[in-house]
Amino acid sequence: MPHHTSLIAILCLGFVLAFVLGMLAQRLRLSPLVGYLVAGIIAGPFTPGYVADQALAPQLAEIGVILLMFGVGLHFSMKDLMSVKSIAIPGAVVQILVATLLGWGLATLLGWPNLHGVIFGFSLATASTVVLLRAMEERRLIETKRGRIAVGWLIVEDLACVLALVLMPVLASIVNDPAGDSIGFGQIVAKVGFTLLKVAGFVAVMLIVGRRAIPWVLERTAGTGSRELFTLAVLAIALGVAFGSAELFGVSFALGAFFAGMLLNESELSHKAANDSLPLRDAFAVLFFVSVGMLFDPHILVEQPLLVLATAFIIIFGKSAASYLIVRAFGHPNSTALTISASLAQIGEFAFIIAGLGVTLELMPSEAQDLVLAGALISIMLNPLIFGVLDKWQARQDAQDARDTAATLAEEDHRHRVPDDLHDHAIVVGFGRVGSQLAELLRERGVPLVIVEDDADLVAQARARGMLAVRGNVAAERVMLEAAPQRAKLAVFAIPQVLEAGEAIERLKALNPGITVLARAHSEAEVRHLLDNGADGAVLAERELAYSLAEMVMATPPYRGNSLPLATT
Repeated sequence: MPHHTSLIAILCLGFVLAFVLGMLAQRLRLSPLVGYLVAGIIAGPFTPGYVADQALAPQLAEIGVILLMFGVGLHFSMKDLMSVKSIAIPGAVVQILVATLLGWGLATLLGWPNLHGVIFGFSLATASTVVLLRAMEERRLIETKRGRIAVGWLIVEDLACVLALVLMPVLASIVNDPAGDSIGFGQIVAKVGFTLLKVAGFVAVMLIVGRRAIPWVLERTAGTGSRELFTLAVLAIALGVAFGSAELFGVSFALGAFFAGMLLNESELSHKAANDSLPLRDAFAVLFFVSVGMLFDPHILVEQPLLVLATAFIIIFGKSAASYLIVRAFGHPNSTALTISASLAQIGEFAFIIAGLGVTLELMPSEAQDLVLAGALISIMLNPLIFGVLDKWQARQDAQDARDTAATLAEEDHRHRVPDDLHDHAIVVGFGRVGSQLAELLRERGVPLVIVEDDADLVAQARARGMLAVRGNVAAERVMLEAAPQRAKLAVFAIPQVLEAGEAIERLKALNPGITVLARAHSEAEVRHLLDNGADGAVLAERELAYSLAEMVMATPPYRGNSLPLATT
């Protein structure tokens, strides 16, 4: 193939293969990352057929790393980390140490140098952001306590990887120095210190200049109204800062991109920047995974199956066991510990970056990189199965918890039943935004109340305020009778479910024809339905709002004094 078409070929075939195999992986209920990696293996030099340009692939991968790190920085949240810092920071640090020691132990058995073993173990310690977030989002766990701990844990791992990317070139310069054996401890400290000083200088420039310049550039660009220019500005910041940090301060592209994203995250336009840059970040992330797959020699699966299994064991069981014990040691429940363990039982993007850099800097043999990639493939493929087992266990646990909760609530309801001597009270159905305010107003005016609400948390809130509350759906006859409707004078339906309210009103009128019933509605049709089912009055919320606003208008000059017809119900 002519040299000038190599870039076109690797882009075209890379995207086509990644799409086809990513779709196949999705159909098999696997992460699309598996398909992208397999696409790279097919395009790599270790399998027959087309072989992509081995010089261009690493450069495309480097762009993918820059944009991946930019995305990590863009979504970096110190607030999320601080909310779970008591468990996420020590937990992630200990788990990283355990995984690194396990990897070092395996490397020692293979006769590798200690430093090679440490780098190999560290590359097995960090989970894939893509895989973890997808598993959490599928189960709607992101906003839960478990989800926040997992995300905070991942942030700490990402920060550790960023630090490793800074220090690995320094270690390589010391280890690979011809006079390395004669380098003293003081010289090593000086080299590390000088590197950290350069990083500190870069950080200072970014915090002092970048914090002001980056948002300023984005705001001015957004002011032009051109979406293309805004997207271009975001990419120019990501790539420009990454390149400048490497050229001017000698730090890695990854660190520069991470800081660019982190500072951009402070801008009010960060959400728009994330959305506009997402397609290109996703595209180059795919090429990154494809290029990583090109480096993988699948023969290791046949030639060294025990080593592959040992690596996968460290990732899936070693890390998970450490995570489980750490979370439990901090007093969190079993369900949280198992969720964190399952989330971290895989490796991904940073593992590939660390392993690739390790091989490039001669801090790790190429065989180690093959083991990392094999372990990643196996762990990513098995992760949905691990979560599937966890989901079944969680379902059984939830069912048992539901039974225990039902028994507890029944006992609680019995203690808070409506007294037999209560009469002439008002029944308020629903204790949401409308019902809770209405209940407070009626109580302030001395009206005896009984709340009917099917949400256990809202019932607990009402009882905490000293109100009588019946838990359950008012459409159920048993629940309605617990509110003593025969002795009530008034019932107000503050729930938005009009059909349910209409049915309950009809039954309520049958029990107590003299009771006055009011209800809320959101349309003329709903008003008619409620009145047809026995309601004495129905309040149309939008109409009341319009009349209230109109009254406020008429109370201001130059309209003061004009008459306004009253709202009708």
